[in-house]
Amino acid sequence: MIKGLLWGVPSPGTHDPSLLNGRTVELIGRLHADARVFDTSCSALIAVDRIDGRRFRGLTEAVLRPCPNPPQHGWQLKLTGALKAPQSSVHPLVSGPASRLDRLGCWSQLRANQWQVLHKSWTPIADARRSIAARFQQVAGLQRGGLLAALVLGGAHVQLPAELREAFRVAGLSHALAASGFHLSVVLGSVLAVGRNVSRPLRVSLGCCALLLFLTLAGGQPSVVRAVLMGATALLIRESDQRSRGAGVLLLTLILMLLIRPDWAHSVGFQLSAAATAGLTLSAPGLEQQLLRCCPSRMRWLAAAFAVSWAALVWTLPLQLLHFGSTPLYALVANLLAAPLLAPLTLSAMGLAVIALLFPHPFLVVLAWPVQQLAALLIALVHWISHWPAAQLLTGHPQPWVVLMMAFGLIPWVINSHRGLRGFGVVTLLSAVFLHAVVQLGDGVVVASRFGRHWLLARHRGRAALVSTHADSQSCRIAQQLAHAHGHRRLDWLVLLDPVASEAMGCWTLMAEHVQAPHQGQLPLVKGQRLRSDGLVLSLLTDKGQAFQLQAGEQRWRLLPKPQALWALSHSVLARPGRWTQTWLGFQPTKSQQRWLRRLEAKDAMRMDL
Repeated sequence: MIKGLLWGVPSPGTHDPSLLNGRTVELIGRLHADARVFDTSCSALIAVDRIDGRRFRGLTEAVLRPCPNPPQHGWQLKLTGALKAPQSSVHPLVSGPASRLDRLGCWSQLRANQWQVLHKSWTPIADARRSIAARFQQVAGLQRGGLLAALVLGGAHVQLPAELREAFRVAGLSHALAASGFHLSVVLGSVLAVGRNVSRPLRVSLGCCALLLFLTLAGGQPSVVRAVLMGATALLIRESDQRSRGAGVLLLTLILMLLIRPDWAHSVGFQLSAAATAGLTLSAPGLEQQLLRCCPSRMRWLAAAFAVSWAALVWTLPLQLLHFGSTPLYALVANLLAAPLLAPLTLSAMGLAVIALLFPHPFLVVLAWPVQQLAALLIALVHWISHWPAAQLLTGHPQPWVVLMMAFGLIPWVINSHRGLRGFGVVTLLSAVFLHAVVQLGDGVVVASRFGRHWLLARHRGRAALVSTHADSQSCRIAQQLAHAHGHRRLDWLVLLDPVASEAMGCWTLMAEHVQAPHQGQLPLVKGQRLRSDGLVLSLLTDKGQAFQLQAGEQRWRLLPKPQALWALSHSVLARPGRWTQTWLGFQPTKSQQRWLRRLEAKDAMRMDL
């Protein structure tokens, strides 16, 4: 499964189900986690036991349609369907099924046309998690109950509404929905405070029970394991009257984790968790001491909250830009405003989880009412911040070496180094920003396609426009991801070439200042008409067939969305002189059309050489 000792890239083993991709098989396996439910289907990660009677070892993602009774963790299923490789993303900067499953060590998908339950295993831990989430959402509603469940179990075990997850992400509070060191510190700190007057062995036992309970409920995610190992090490050092050195504890914990699971090095959650913890360990204490010198005594809590939030944000900033191409602009303010709510909410949710498992429903309803109001206040705060102007700063994905330069530039500032090194850090940071700005402000055309849908994103000096062959909601979602990945929140104009009226026009109009779409038999552009913004121009190339020419700065592209456009071009402008950068097709050409296009591109290359 793993190539290399520490930093190996996960790859399929000799008995992995992906070896049978492309075949229709009968598969027997157990659910690795509860199925995720969607509108017309559900999906589940399956730990494979047998395929067509032969022993196999590995994971595959099963897509079940229909899915009236979603299967649960530990159930043994028999499924029949075609194994295939997961779909790659429409663009390297846009996440897709292949990249998502690759991080889980899964390289195959099974679309099951038949499936049945062979055995329902006894899974007390999974049942407890499911019961806590269900009772919370039954008592407090989908959003408030889901938030309370996520504070106890982590967002990985709770199917939260997509708009709630997005609001927390844009506000810079995603860590509140992921089981992490913050949640553990609240629980462990409370347990140790309660047991401060008992004997040391009993206090250590209470602390270990808190760690074990947290690990049991939240599961073995990288951030959870890291938090538990660090908490256990720090607890033992503290109770042995030795000074706990956070940097050493963190380094020891990370080395131990990577020795056990080298593939965790590729986990985005692991990287962010390690960076945030390093910031809290190395930078937060020094900054807090500096702030205490100038803060009034009654504002000492603000110094600690600011130092913790600032350190975590700065240390994770390079990774956020590298992986997401964006960063929450108001994350520091959001964390300061949410801090007084998160700690009591987390502790209350933990207590309610125990009550939900041990006591009847009416008792939980009464005790949960004040906690619901606190959760509602936090949700309202998050939604409010996420709607502030430019709440999510889209920068586009910088090159890894640019991110490395940024990290080197930040180091002298976050570890309180010599002033001369800080000056070097400023120069390095400014250089990284300048190099990334040069790329972002350059001309370029990005093309993407999936399932017969095609998109073209034209870019010029930080502005962008988009052409899409389809106008349905899925096309709009992918178009948004494509634009955001390249750092564009708002487009100058957008052309939809789908003659069928779409119910997703609200989604498209949020993306661009102007949306040009055919309706009631009208064409996207008529003779003499063109779409124009600074450096981005779309106009007709032929009188018939709706072939277009696109200019993005110095680049000139032919756009042929349909076979009729290719036919019109071949009969009207084959010999027309001109220097073209490339030709974009909104359809799959036949072999004869491919031959004609190759001859056309050869002539374009000759003109470019001249």
